[in-house]
Amino acid sequence: MVVYGTEPYNAEPPPGALAGQFLTRLDTFYARNHGPIQQIDAAGWRLRVDGLVDRTLELSLEELRRRFPERKVVATLQCAGNRRADLQEFHVIPGEVPWGPGTTSTASWSGVSLADVLAEAGLQVRAAHIAFASTDVSQEADPPQPYGGSIPVAKATSSEVLLAWAMNGQALPAAHGAPLRVVVPGWIGARSVKWLQRVTAQAEPSDNYFQTAYSVLPPEADPHKFGPGDGIILGPVALNCAILRPDKDARLPAGATEVTGYAFAGDDRTVARVDVSPDGGSTWIQAGLDAPESPWTWQHWRATFTLPAGERELIARAWDSTSAVQPESPATVWNPKGYANNSWARVHVTCHP
Repeated sequence: MVVYGTEPYNAEPPPGALAGQFLTRLDTFYARNHGPIQQIDAAGWRLRVDGLVDRTLELSLEELRRRFPERKVVATLQCAGNRRADLQEFHVIPGEVPWGPGTTSTASWSGVSLADVLAEAGLQVRAAHIAFASTDVSQEADPPQPYGGSIPVAKATSSEVLLAWAMNGQALPAAHGAPLRVVVPGWIGARSVKWLQRVTAQAEPSDNYFQTAYSVLPPEADPHKFGPGDGIILGPVALNCAILRPDKDARLPAGATEVTGYAFAGDDRTVARVDVSPDGGSTWIQAGLDAPESPWTWQHWRATFTLPAGERELIARAWDSTSAVQPESPATVWNPKGYANNSWARVHVTCHP
């Protein structure tokens, strides 16, 4: 893992470690935290469901398992800051983790449907948002507060949103939110709150610091002085792709070279096509593209070129099922917090005879 900090722990795998993996190994799954990793005794843990509901619930992990049917969803999570390093190459973004393309990972999640739990509590018609509260206190907020956020009721009550206790058939590790976390497929990873302790139905979005902190601000905005309405609050993941192999600045033998990567459309869209260029965009071919496991997963792709000796810029761009395509330049999406970079993926290589 490429580790950017130990407290809080933030790390991503090198791009090549994700190549060829549909499900990401637990020891390779990216870690994004705003507070310390929580060590929670599952036996004493309880989930509180309250707010605009007919019945407040207090549920142990055993009660969740016993009272609700277990469900599984294969879903990709992607950090809102994925590929921030490419934006930082265009223009400096101080104080933010320089994420590469590895803050994207896929797992098979097991747990219960959030919709089932909300139905048991009796969700009231006035409820428009479902807020999540964690136990990890972040010093980034002023004053410090536990991590949290919310999603609209329409998303919260869709069948794919889980309260998960396992990933890839194994008990959820502490680093990934044990004993229970939210998994919101198709949305930025920041809304899949870890170490979950409270679910609240309410009329308005969460007032937690991190609900609006995850916003795309205008280029001229001060990232340290912003409030509600100053930016676009992030929800569904923007169409994106990355080149996993070869690595940036790799030295390769001239000749046949395989270029591989992933593409991810977010929300309930899928990737329809990936174009790859071996010469900085002068010519393009369509990559071989894996079929989606579900609307909630990445799709791996591959293309082979015969590269001559010399320097080359490899480029990849994705199109989704709505015919949207990624923007060409990081200049068009640069923002002072470095979120949602979905410009064309570019890798510079040097081929030797």
